[in-house]
Amino acid sequence: MSHTHKHQAKLLARIRRMKGQMEAIETALLAEAPCAQILNQLASVRGALAGLTAELIEDHIREHLVDPDREPDPERADNARELIDVVRSYLK
Repeated sequence: MSHTHKHQAKLLARIRRMKGQMEAIETALLAEAPCAQILNQLASVRGALAGLTAELIEDHIREHLVDPDREPDPERADNARELIDVVRSYLK
């Protein structure tokens, strides 16, 4: 069973929120809303997508490569934590 299947409801809820945000951007564009408002909405969607991407990559590392919380080799566990931290930092 894939890690995406285990967390499917939570992931789909995040996707649906982003979908709603995108629809709000479409509505704002059609209503000729101020560009600052639209840019703020776009930044929110970008942040939400980056957060979802980081979560999926972290889950992938933990599920398919090495879970630092269950890894008996301390060096491998530290390396996995470092990789997860780098991914999260990069996607902020």
